Amino acid sequence: MLAGLHDPETGELLDRGIVTSYPAPASYTGEDMVEISCHGGYLIPGLLVEHALEAGARMAEPGEFTRRAYLNGKMDLLQAEAVCDLVAGRSRALHRVAVHQMERGLSARMTAARASLVRLEALLVHHLDFPDEDEPPTSLEAVAREAREVRLRLEDVLATAPEGELLREGALTVLAGRPNSGKSSIFNALVGYERAIVTEVPGTTRDALEATVSLGGYPFRLVDTAGLRETGERVEALGIEVARRYLARADLVLYCAETGEAVSEADLGFPGERDCPLLVLETKADLARRGNGTARKYVNARENGSSDTEGGTDRPRAGAADDGRGLPRRIATSVVTGEGLEELGRVLPGMVFGGLVQANADTPVVTRRRHRRALERAVEELDAFERALANGIPAEVAATHLRPAETALEEVLGIVTLDEVLDRVFRDFCIGK
Repeated sequence: MLAGLHDPETGELLDRGIVTSYPAPASYTGEDMVEISCHGGYLIPGLLVEHALEAGARMAEPGEFTRRAYLNGKMDLLQAEAVCDLVAGRSRALHRVAVHQMERGLSARMTAARASLVRLEALLVHHLDFPDEDEPPTSLEAVAREAREVRLRLEDVLATAPEGELLREGALTVLAGRPNSGKSSIFNALVGYERAIVTEVPGTTRDALEATVSLGGYPFRLVDTAGLRETGERVEALGIEVARRYLARADLVLYCAETGEAVSEADLGFPGERDCPLLVLETKADLARRGNGTARKYVNARENGSSDTEGGTDRPRAGAADDGRGLPRRIATSVVTGEGLEELGRVLPGMVFGGLVQANADTPVVTRRRHRRALERAVEELDAFERALANGIPAEVAATHLRPAETALEEVLGIVTLDEVLDRVFRDFCIGK
């Protein structure tokens, strides 16, 4: 209802707003709730909160409303975590996954798997009740077959974990290359504003700059790094060391080189760094279009299927995405004309999130390490159960692996949880959500 909101001490009218009552158990938390909608800004909401605190209310803890909803049985733990992802997510892909999880997409799979394990335990109890000379209601072969089916279903879900976790964290995407190769310009163009300083002086970037962007609906943590070269300048050398540390952890490397510039295997080798997808960005393509002879020869050489270029031999190592000849794929880019930037939004998701890009919309996705570790334990126990039966271990002994697998799934769903687990789940929520 529309109501006047007054200072409880002086009676002064602070605002007029909407007061909505949500009686239990139909509210979000399952408890009696009242929501006050007032005009926005800083002053009025602040005054209302201040007077509420003076009247005996307290500020909600991070995630407290969703935690109460979970504790009151309004949702399971997977759904509660999906609420956090829905609120904090910065990409369309994570939004889709979170909505599906909030609607029990992953919960339904975990609940069904747990029910199957309970059924297997029951079948083994019945099996033990029959003496050796009688025929049990279900053979051990059928029990082992059903356990294998459960394990395979869990492995299918578990396979989404590497890409699913990146959905929440963002794929670490490192812009690398020689000094003055256009890294910072590409970084600014993808971020959408002048985040990095760009000059014609080589070695301008001394430290790593990081920003999260959504490309093609998927999250990428872009990192602009110092140009890779041998240098005796101490500060620049420190920046290059930082760049190499990022390369060691990268999920994707965008190697920048001016259009027409020779790129050698040594340039792309990043000795000692992690092997990950690699894409070569031919920067400043607008300059090549104006008639740069080297650039024209370089493009023609590629079109003829040759990798020889003026000034060196272009024989880079193979990356995860290639041009059909085993060489890393190349995209011509220009921050002046915008050439190639839209193509990056189409290409990059497939290089890092390929499985999710191709998956059906209703495919459950594991987005948290907590889920992955619990599922790994469940799969290991089911595998041990199958091997025990196959090796002739008595059924009552082999069955000891089923309960830990069931417990692991219960942890995912939040059926059995410890307070510290709940604290870890809800600490990432915003205040009061």
